Amino acid sequence: MTELKHTFKTDILFKLLFTKHPKLLKHLVAQLLRIPLESIEYFQIKNPEMPPEIMGKKFCRLDIHMTVNGQHVNLEVQVENEGDYPERALFHWARIYTNALHKGENYSDLPRAIVISILAFTLFKDCKEFYSEFQAREVTRNTRLTDKMALYFFELTKLPEHIQKDDLLLLWLALFKADTVEEMKRIEETGVPEMSEAVNAYNNVTTSAEFQEIERMLVKASHDEAQALHHARLQEGKRWQKKIAKKDAVIADKDAAIADKDAAIADKDAAIADKDAAIIAKDAEIEALRKKLVEAQSGEAT
Repeated sequence: MTELKHTFKTDILFKLLFTKHPKLLKHLVAQLLRIPLESIEYFQIKNPEMPPEIMGKKFCRLDIHMTVNGQHVNLEVQVENEGDYPERALFHWARIYTNALHKGENYSDLPRAIVISILAFTLFKDCKEFYSEFQAREVTRNTRLTDKMALYFFELTKLPEHIQKDDLLLLWLALFKADTVEEMKRIEETGVPEMSEAVNAYNNVTTSAEFQEIERMLVKASHDEAQALHHARLQEGKRWQKKIAKKDAVIADKDAAIADKDAAIADKDAAIADKDAAIIAKDAEIEALRKKLVEAQSGEAT
């Protein structure tokens, strides 16, 4: 098996490929939304640009925001489970939904907002289905509050092993899941036109000067980040060394002060011991005189 250097899950490739080939994106979205392709009368990519300033940013999101028949649809591929993904998806839905309301418009003017997540990890461990859809519904009556909210999750880890060539949704998802040249070739060899077009688009984009320049920028950004982190660690190490040396000096001063106090206490203890010895000697002297006095008085009496 020959691993692909880039896959459909690669965020830069995903964004560049589908914004350069909107027809393919339209086919993909129709399958993800489970609607007939011919039912899509209006289709527009709202964020086709890929600003250079986001290149190399660790937590940038290269999603695709579209308008599909008046609905706002956001599509994102997520490779790693960084935690709290349901909350993240809900946050993105809320942002898309609220940003769609312009000044002077009524709440009723808000369009339906859908967030679609293609996940390369297992999010819902308690179910076997690869597809999950969430809406706002009443928990006991199952009555839908509104049709303007929907979150779609497609978990690539749960795809069936054998996929029929007439199942376009699964073929698209298998293309995203493919990590090797052989896997992608098998999908292309199904003879499904959309799959052949997608693989050709993949080859065209990955060999394009634009993609290679983006790759160069990413590699440079990665090196720059590594160098910056290395320099920051060195500077932080030096700062800690200075802090430790300063604390050590303070501790040494305190130890010296304690030693001086211990010496003073020892001198006082010695002085007290001398006084105690003198008191004992005087007590002995007084006792001896008392005995002599008693003996003298006894002699006089006889």
